[in-house]
Formats: sequence, C-alpha cells, structure tokens
Amino acid sequence: MSQQPAARAAVMNDVARLAGVSHQTVSRVLNNHPSVRDETRERVLVAVKQLNYRPNALARGLAGRRSRVIGVVSFDTILYGPAATLLGVERAARHAGYGISIVALEKLDRAGVTEAVNRLTEQSVAGVVIIAPLLTAAAAAHSLPTGVPAVVVESDIAGDLPTISVDQVAGARLAVEHLLALGHETVWHLTGPRDWLEARDRVDGWRQALEAAGRRVPAAIVGDWSPRSGYEAGHRIGPDVTAVFCANDQQALGMLRALHERGLRVPEDVSVVGFDDIPEAEYLSPPLTTVRQDFDEVGRRCLAALLDLLDAHDTLDAPPHPRVAPTLMVRASSGPPS
Repeated sequence: MSQQPAARAAVMNDVARLAGVSHQTVSRVLNNHPSVRDETRERVLVAVKQLNYRPNALARGLAGRRSRVIGVVSFDTILYGPAATLLGVERAARHAGYGISIVALEKLDRAGVTEAVNRLTEQSVAGVVIIAPLLTAAAAAHSLPTGVPAVVVESDIAGDLPTISVDQVAGARLAVEHLLALGHETVWHLTGPRDWLEARDRVDGWRQALEAAGRRVPAAIVGDWSPRSGYEAGHRIGPDVTAVFCANDQQALGMLRALHERGLRVPEDVSVVGFDDIPEAEYLSPPLTTVRQDFDEVGRRCLAALLDLLDAHDTLDAPPHPRVAPTLMVRASSGPPS
C-alpha cells in the first residue's frame, strides 16, 4: 500500500508510542541526529524492528529537492511483454528527464518485491514502478510495508496503488470477434501460464466473446508462452478446429510451424491469431494477425501516474488512469473457413 505523508506520520507515531518517546525523537533517531542518548536510540530501534517499519530516504527527502531517478522492479526475463514494458517505462522516464534504477528479480514473490523496493528507496529514488504480471507479484505490490510512492504495471488486483495496464480482456475479445465475423463456428484458445494475470484476462475475454455470440466454448489448451507450446498444440488439435487464438505471438509462431508440417494451410484450413504484435509478426509466413499492445503508451501513463502521485502527496487518492486500449492488426494468417 502506498502511504502518503499522513500515513507515514501515523506509522512513526506508532514507533514513538511503543518506544515511549516523542515523534520528534523518533525522527532524530531515524536521521542519525547526534543529540539522542544511546539508551533512547536503542529503544527506538527496537520499536522500529518490532513494527517492521522501514525508514526510507525518499520519505525524508520529499520536503527537499526531488530525485531525478525512478526505481523499477521487474524480473529477469526475455519475454516480449515484460521486456517491452520495461523499455516503454525507460523511454518515458528519459523523455521526462529522469533516469531509472532497475532491480531484476529471478522470482517475483512477496519477499523479493518488498526487498527490491527497500533497496531502491535506500538509493533515494523519486518513486518506484513495479512491473507485476504474476499473481504473486501483484499481491505483493499492493501490500508493501514501506511508505514509498509506487505505481504498478500489468496488474489489475484491487488496491490503493495506481495501476497501469493494457485492457487484456478487450484485446482477447477483438481477436475472437474478428474470427467469428469471418465465419468460424467457434475459436479454440491456447492459453498462457495460469499464474499470469494477462493469461487469465485473455482467457476471460475469449470466453466472454464466445458466450456473447452464443457459440460453443471449447476446452482451453494450456500453454506456457513458448513457441514450443504452440508447436505441440498445433500437432494435437483435431480436424474440427478451424480457428485458434494464441495467447501470445511466440505461441502462434510455433503453431504455424506445426500446421505447416501437418500439411494444413493457414488461413484456408486453420486461421491463427496471436497477441502482442512482436516486431517479427508481420514477417512470419503468413504474416500474423495479432493484437497490438502499445507499450510506449503504457510507459507514458505509468510515469504520468507516478508524477501525479508525487505532485499530489498531500492527498490520499491518486488520480485514476484508464487502461490502455489494444489494437487488432489484421494480416494474412486469418481468413474465412474453407
């Protein structure tokens, strides 16, 4: 939870009450002021530890000059979506005259996200951007113990932090509605991993579009974002499948290869639609119909949300930021069923 000055003061008051000292004494201890007795300093530090209160340089420096560095918590991955999100944030920060400091985690769990944010606040960053596409990371981001201004990207879990994301449900519906409009009776879906928020939302959008059209909802095929999962699914699908919506473009790439090996034509026998619009999508054979995510716009809105949060630090509510709308890119991999 992102704590504004009033909330931070309340936490410091808790420390003061537990230690039996004044709020001013706690502030002096946290700022290493010399005019504090050793016994008093020890009581305050014990109370700080018991309450899990983590003083940060940002909170102490808000009254002064704002740092020109923004912290970013991401995770170590070469997946296009998170990597492009990070690049979008960096571009927006650079355009606004800010640098970024990145902590890339191997595992996006509560302990890792919390520790990463603490490390960044110790560097006196102006605020923190948390790229949290996994359920565990999103939950951790919305329950931070530190009082740091933060914005979460790629998450829609309810919480007090501003959240910036592409409308994944709308994007999936665009893909499915496009295929239905071409004349396909139903659309099969190769999903992303179950613990990814984007994968979950794309499943929801796929199902909503089919149900709204009164069409049969086939059993979803579980994938893992990789071209291999698309390749394996492409070899498994039955002869009744005429249209497949893949949860990302890498899966679609593997699907195209498998269908080619089976002697099935795209789109005459099977239409394939992806998601993301990777730079290679329009150069696949055939060029891939896909849903484009505007990661530069995500970065711009993310930085704007963080600056709004810093500029409005005397209020408890951050301005709302609507989701970024996706765009359907129609190419040659989708067509009417033969």
